[in-house]
Amino acid sequence: MAESNDPLTGEIDVQLVTNAYIYGFPLVFNLLQVLRFTTDGIGAVPAVAFNTFSHGRTLAGPDDTFVTINNDTLYSMAQVDLSSGPVALHVPDTAGRYYVLQFVDAWTNNFAYVGHRATGTAAGDYLLVPPDWDGEPDDDDTVIRFPTAVASIVGRWAVDGDTDLPTVHALQDATTLTPRTPDAAPHGLAVPDPEVSDALAFLERFRVWSQQFPPAPRDAAVQRSFAGLGVNSPASPYVGLPDDAVAALTSALEGASARLRQILESGSSPQVNGWKMTLHVFDYNLDFFEVGALDDERFRIEDPTLRYAERAGAALGGLWGNHAYEAAYVMTFVDDHGDQLDGTHEYTFRLAPPPPVGAFWSLTMYGVPDFFLVANPINRYSIGDRTPDVTQDADGALTITIAHQQPESPDANWLPSPAGRFRPVLRMYEPGDEVLDGRWTPPAIVRTER
Repeated sequence: MAESNDPLTGEIDVQLVTNAYIYGFPLVFNLLQVLRFTTDGIGAVPAVAFNTFSHGRTLAGPDDTFVTINNDTLYSMAQVDLSSGPVALHVPDTAGRYYVLQFVDAWTNNFAYVGHRATGTAAGDYLLVPPDWDGEPDDDDTVIRFPTAVASIVGRWAVDGDTDLPTVHALQDATTLTPRTPDAAPHGLAVPDPEVSDALAFLERFRVWSQQFPPAPRDAAVQRSFAGLGVNSPASPYVGLPDDAVAALTSALEGASARLRQILESGSSPQVNGWKMTLHVFDYNLDFFEVGALDDERFRIEDPTLRYAERAGAALGGLWGNHAYEAAYVMTFVDDHGDQLDGTHEYTFRLAPPPPVGAFWSLTMYGVPDFFLVANPINRYSIGDRTPDVTQDADGALTITIAHQQPESPDANWLPSPAGRFRPVLRMYEPGDEVLDGRWTPPAIVRTER
């Protein structure tokens, strides 16, 4: 029960609620997905317990309801809990095949990478350790220190068609996690007070999980600034609040959620030909750099207000996305006239030349506002440099037709769109310097009839 002198019983500071929501959203949203993974799985990637890999055996489709999921690679995912001690990771020799294991902490910081770009494709052994670990690794182990005791490993494996699937499945099965103390059960996530109403669940989860996983030291003062909202309280202040306080907090949280949507759709990223050049939306990690993660001024958002906004927008619109030096993502909502992309129209996207990459590229279709893959009659959700039978133009360029109904162009060049609004994403795996420094940019998507 909240005490009568609790600040939540007074006038609610709407701006403070908005700031807290933007700051805390990545932690809460991310850990809800962690829980979802360990209980329900994510689409084709089955649920497994902590410290165990789960493997998607087929490429993602519309049933994989995860924001901006890719259709280029097979996923191997694990939710790692080091509260009971270190966990050993083994990766097999992939003989040059592109793969990446991306490490994401509770606050969504990308803090380590293992794979083709970062560590090569030979077999390797790593020891995953909690923040306060002071032990000694085996001679052949590379230590990866986690910023938070719970973190995600998001693995992606390049696949060259259906006939390549058995080879990739074997590589997935050879990628293993082995707890050093197998008899000690990990703690898992702290449980929010079940008496808190659904309307205030965000604040309660933020309270519980930000105390279980303290933020980076540079963010500690910001965390303390939300004391007036009760998120730093040892016991929940959200049980038994007066109706007017609940109503005021609920209204403020709804406004904060709308504000986050605005941040995602407007954003601070520069626009080129209608594309949001979101090469730096994942650059909010300033403190934790383990193997494969670059501590490079080109990939650091120093302004804290911008950093929190980008971090929240990235979580909502592309949770578990990579730094641009691993995989660059750019997206657009509009055509060459600045109008919202919509399946009632037909469009072309002409790449002359295609993006320069060290691995591969793709254009993937997502519906709005959920940013999920959308069902279509030919079961095609992306198109790229590995799509079979794509027809090049006479000058060597590649023209992709984007339409809800099958167009007259060759089927291999057709990327189906939903009937309503949509947002395509152009992915470039191991992008060249020309992408990262802006010498190569995507052309506008052109509406072919007005």
